[in-house]
Amino acid sequence: MAVASVVQNRLKAALFAVGSVGLASAQDAIVKGVSHDLPAYEAVIFRTVASLPLLFGWLLWSGAASNLFPARMLPLLFLRSIILCTAYFGFVLSIAALPLATSVSIYFTMPFVVAALAGWTLGEKVPPYRWFAITVGFAGVLIMVRPGSDAFQPAAIYALWSAVGYAIGQMIGRHLSLRVESAVIANWQNVTYFAVACLIGLIAPAFSGMAIEDKSLAFLLRPWVWPDAQQFVLLIIMGVLSALASAGFILAYRNAEANFVAPFEYTALLWAVTNGVLFFGDFPDSYTWLGAAIVVSAGIWMLWRDRQGQPPLRESIKKMQLKE
Repeated sequence: MAVASVVQNRLKAALFAVGSVGLASAQDAIVKGVSHDLPAYEAVIFRTVASLPLLFGWLLWSGAASNLFPARMLPLLFLRSIILCTAYFGFVLSIAALPLATSVSIYFTMPFVVAALAGWTLGEKVPPYRWFAITVGFAGVLIMVRPGSDAFQPAAIYALWSAVGYAIGQMIGRHLSLRVESAVIANWQNVTYFAVACLIGLIAPAFSGMAIEDKSLAFLLRPWVWPDAQQFVLLIIMGVLSALASAGFILAYRNAEANFVAPFEYTALLWAVTNGVLFFGDFPDSYTWLGAAIVVSAGIWMLWRDRQGQPPLRESIKKMQLKE
């Protein structure tokens, strides 16, 4: 019975992870699709409003509403939400100018940033194999973005910041998750996204008379444009996909250990290539394929080495049987 339980939970985790990655990737494709006509802050406003009923319902269902304003944790909640907000804007600005596969590949340097920060912020010892993986992973990014060449695009910097920002947010989240319910953290994050997007929307009209050629900056500072019926439906779908993907990731990590779930997130690259080719005609060049392969391989190898320090599945099952 214990064997079946562990295997079943891991299967659930894998399905939740792959499904959530697919939903998040579909959301990215929608953002890229509207980036030529609508401003980024408008897309974020619709995303947060559409997500609100699901996230607020989760808050009520979990019974965490009474702890929505944890006094001692408010500064950290706000700081994490702001950092993640800027990271999200960095990612959506990058996909306005770069192929989806390139932005996603650069984003996957996030585990390397987390590994590097763990030693500095949490006092964890970073073993040599992690530093090796970090070095190789960032070498893969350099191959993709080719700084100093004519092929270099500044939007790659936005994608890299998204990886760094999400990594910092994850580190803060480790501390918060021990003291604040997940539903509270998610709702704070959603409200912060909405507030920042509204603030950018108030500032954007000041740039309306400027001819902005950069695709990322044009996406950020374009004046508000009311969406047509098709765009409105896409924006609502984007918000729902975002909320469902977040819930799916939470369920994935509840059913299995993080080192088991994390490799499945790399299926995002397959989704990114597929969506890019089907909807935007963006087929990755040889540099992107090579750099992405290096980043993904280094990341999965680092996760595999991390798992070597954990007890194998057979030992975990034995421990469960002894408890029974």
